[in-house]
Amino acid sequence: MTDDLRFGWELSGSGWATCRIADSSSEWQGIVSYCTDALADLLHGVTGLYGTTAVPRFSFDLEPAEARWVLRSRGSDVDIAIYRFPDMSTSFDAPDREGTPSWTSTQTRSLLGHVVMEAARSVLRLHGEDGYLTKWVRHPFPVAALQDLRRLHLQHDECEREHDVAFP
Repeated sequence: MTDDLRFGWELSGSGWATCRIADSSSEWQGIVSYCTDALADLLHGVTGLYGTTAVPRFSFDLEPAEARWVLRSRGSDVDIAIYRFPDMSTSFDAPDREGTPSWTSTQTRSLLGHVVMEAARSVLRLHGEDGYLTKWVRHPFPVAALQDLRRLHLQHDECEREHDVAFP
């Protein structure tokens, strides 16, 4: 396990975002489509680590490929795995093992929650809710999902990183 995790979400055009996740040994990057509410799905998936969801899963549409994220809790740690499937329209029900492993890492839930929350907050600060909807087109900014993640992160994680008092 490393304690080096970087995550970014950047709107890169009308209906497109560049998602990057990296640790000290490798990086994954995907150009994500607005065909799904990808940022909300990500926030809900990470929020699932704080509840009863045994293994949160969510997918990003890379048109046509699918990037499926699988988060497995192991105490305070999370095994993160991203699998690639060639066609999202045909792989939705496929078991994870049928995908090609694209990126894996083990991180603390605290660090994963923090970096995802901060990346989403950066997008909101940069674009605002109206600007986000203008660029993402099909889905509004997931304010409630971000607020839920922040609340659970602050309540359940002993995170020593800086947390902005002004929210979001």
